[in-house]
Amino acid sequence: MALFRALFLALLAGAHAELPGCKIRVTSKALELVKQEGLRFLEQELENITIPDLRGREGHFYYNISEVKVTELQLTSSELHFQPEQELTLQITNASLGLRFRRQLLYWFFYDGGYINASAEGVSIRTALELSRDATGRMKVSNVSCQASVSRMHAAFGGTFKKVYDFLSTFITSGMRFLLNQQICPVLYHSGMVLLNSLLDTVPVRSPVDELVGIDYSLLKDPVASSNLDMDFRGAFFPLAEGNWSLPNRAVEPQLQEEERMVYVAFSEFFFDSAMESYFRAGALQLSLVGDEVPHDLDMLLRASYFGSIVLLSPAVIDSPLKLELRVTAPPRCTIKPSGTTISVTASVTIAMVPPSQPEVQLSSMIMDARLSAKMALRGKALRTQLDLRRFRIYSNQSALESLALIPLQAPLKAMLQIGVMPMLNERTWRGVQIPLPEGINFVREEVTNHAGFLTIGADLHFAKGLREVIEKNRPANARDAQAPSAPPASTAASTAAV
Repeated sequence: MALFRALFLALLAGAHAELPGCKIRVTSKALELVKQEGLRFLEQELENITIPDLRGREGHFYYNISEVKVTELQLTSSELHFQPEQELTLQITNASLGLRFRRQLLYWFFYDGGYINASAEGVSIRTALELSRDATGRMKVSNVSCQASVSRMHAAFGGTFKKVYDFLSTFITSGMRFLLNQQICPVLYHSGMVLLNSLLDTVPVRSPVDELVGIDYSLLKDPVASSNLDMDFRGAFFPLAEGNWSLPNRAVEPQLQEEERMVYVAFSEFFFDSAMESYFRAGALQLSLVGDEVPHDLDMLLRASYFGSIVLLSPAVIDSPLKLELRVTAPPRCTIKPSGTTISVTASVTIAMVPPSQPEVQLSSMIMDARLSAKMALRGKALRTQLDLRRFRIYSNQSALESLALIPLQAPLKAMLQIGVMPMLNERTWRGVQIPLPEGINFVREEVTNHAGFLTIGADLHFAKGLREVIEKNRPANARDAQAPSAPPASTAASTAAV
């Protein structure tokens, strides 16, 4: 009975689970590029390690090792991979660190000091970043586990007390190795929990697209790691004036199966439907042309077509400006098929005379059905759309006879849409909508594939800005001073110190 209840609750939860309008897959092919940028950044962070002074006494000898600086990081072998369920793991083996420090030695009344170069050999680092969804729907590094060890150190001591240093070198380098072990993991923890999260903060979650509409890219669940990293986003537009409004997602859930490119982005019909319904609710899908705004040839044709109605009007109205109004009557709908993407639009077309200081006089009202073809493209990190008018017809909602009378207007109205309206639409849609990527990363060499109910775009990634540049720009003001997120948990620090 308990098993039946559990299965029932699982099915019930699945039935009410929100479907994603947008999915993103980062494949293992992207990790080599990410690793190159990440290791470059890690090298710079390790060079900023602050190692405490090492001082003590051995018999009559007093020593002090200070101003220890990491000068270089040499990597022999490194591997970055996704690890189920939510981790990104970096493994570095057999690396070496170049060091420079100041030595001071006092033996009775004799003093010796100076700077010396040293090296830490056999450096191994394993760190795993746990990725999750936070309360706002943004992907975050929720935890960093780390293990680091330095197997040996070498320092070429010289000067007056070279033999004394040779005698003490094992003791001194062992102490330095212990200190170095303690410093590596806190740097990695700070880099993940503070600096990398500041980079993820640049990913848009719920942001305006323009003055009318916004977009919601919040994650619906934690990212899932396997051989790839898969993320499900809400992918829904909304009118800014109705921030809590949302369109139910009843579209086909997009599927991602490919792994050949660095990244894949999938959009369902819901993604585009929510955009068009949001603009419809915001009152943007209407156009009114009055007087000189109506193309001259179309103005003449309309006056000739409705000459019988116009001559019956009063003389003060006959020569008044003409008004042509298009108003979308229902939210347009998107249909995605393997053969292409189309958008269906139904609008009312009203023709009227607008005499000055008098109520307008309606001449005709008709229905327009249009079908637009849509081609999608990724440029940088923006999804852009190019629209083309493919099918157009007008008819009367009053009588079939009036519909026949409208046939002469079919071609000129279609020409007006192509010449006057479509460029305005394309100017807006070609500006694009940002895809949820961190700042400094763009798509290149994209390829669009249509499926039944959704489309996918495969692309490679390109760092338009270096990781260091982006992180420094978005680094929290108190990142250097923050204590809580900068240090690893006690268990991690203890295990690291014991290595």
